[in-house]
Amino acid sequence: MKLSVIIPVYNEETTISEVIDKVRAVSLPLEKEIIVVDDGSNDHTADILKGREQDVTVVHYSRVNLGKGVAIRIGLTYVTGDIVIIQDADLELNPEEYQRLITPILNNETNVVYGSRFLHPANKIPRKTLWANKFLVWYTNLLYGSHLTDMETAYKVFRAEIIKNIPLTSHRFEIEPEITAKLLLLKQHIKEIPIEYNPRTPDEGKKIKWHDGILALWTLSKYRIQGFAVKPDGAMLSHRAY
Repeated sequence: MKLSVIIPVYNEETTISEVIDKVRAVSLPLEKEIIVVDDGSNDHTADILKGREQDVTVVHYSRVNLGKGVAIRIGLTYVTGDIVIIQDADLELNPEEYQRLITPILNNETNVVYGSRFLHPANKIPRKTLWANKFLVWYTNLLYGSHLTDMETAYKVFRAEIIKNIPLTSHRFEIEPEITAKLLLLKQHIKEIPIEYNPRTPDEGKKIKWHDGILALWTLSKYRIQGFAVKPDGAMLSHRAY
């Protein structure tokens, strides 16, 4: 089996090389491919990546900044593995968690695993981040009848055939609620695993803004009302929520 690691990156010149090193260093009982998507960085990120191309499987360079959602969607087109994990390039999350995150899928317990920042008792999460995420996950659970603790987590892990058969349309950070909404509409069980979290501040490069929270609420509401169409095994099916 093979693990495909998608790393969307935008203006992370201070961390991208270390992230690649950490992902490469993780010892796993399966092959790894590393897919880096540079989302139109205008710092030295692209230059650094050009010097690291031999250390990863694929580097895709976008000429302009299109957003995290587009970067993930581009990354999925390069996936050849059996399991997919999304790895942010900011070092807030630790690749050493991979073994714990993929084990439930390897053991056939589930098709989807989320790393939950809020299930780990040692994490020191800023109050603003904590309450914003608590509200978003409460709204998710209210709409979809789920029991999640961390909808916005960047550590989302899937069997490749699951995520590649879901049509994704988001451009920015609303990719997180879009993925969650569509998985829940497909009745996929999302298993949560506690993960360590090292949050950074806006001064340190944190990019998500308050208006991304509003867009997340809109995205969750939209798919709960209108549903979506997915094409598994060549047969178009409509999944609607009423």
